[in-house]
Amino acid sequence: MTAVSIPQFKRPKWQAIAVFTLAFWLSSSLILDLVIMPGMYAAGMMNQSGFASAGYSIFWVFNRIELLCAALVLTGVLVLHNIQTQSSRDRRLTVILSAVLLAIAFAYTYALAPTMSTLGLQLDLFEPVATIPAAMNQMHWGYWTLELTKLAAAGTLLTSLYRSQA
Repeated sequence: MTAVSIPQFKRPKWQAIAVFTLAFWLSSSLILDLVIMPGMYAAGMMNQSGFASAGYSIFWVFNRIELLCAALVLTGVLVLHNIQTQSSRDRRLTVILSAVLLAIAFAYTYALAPTMSTLGLQLDLFEPVATIPAAMNQMHWGYWTLELTKLAAAGTLLTSLYRSQA
């Protein structure tokens, strides 16, 4: 029974879970940012009245998946933090990066996406589609800043976890 509690048997499983979760999360973020949203924009959906609700529906689902991925990665990193023989600086960096990723996922889910959808929501059905509010452009800058931070942190964390796996 003591063979099950040896760190060598637990480490690869949690490391693989964290690496695969990060890889899935990064790839799905890139598909959403580089394929789905530009495709919707190129198709002219931003000029239609239902764009805000359609965008919020897409991001509602995706943001919850991001929260699950961030929580799973943070859990995996915390488990690895206790059983790994890495240097304490590297372990601290991976915990900080995974906590930053969780904070970004929370910001997307509970602050940015709801605010952006309310700014884009058309409440008067008899008026033509209004122009995009100036606050929406500022929120887009905030979104892309957080997105680039998320991609950099996730890429660094994925590299660190993958490198320590070997």
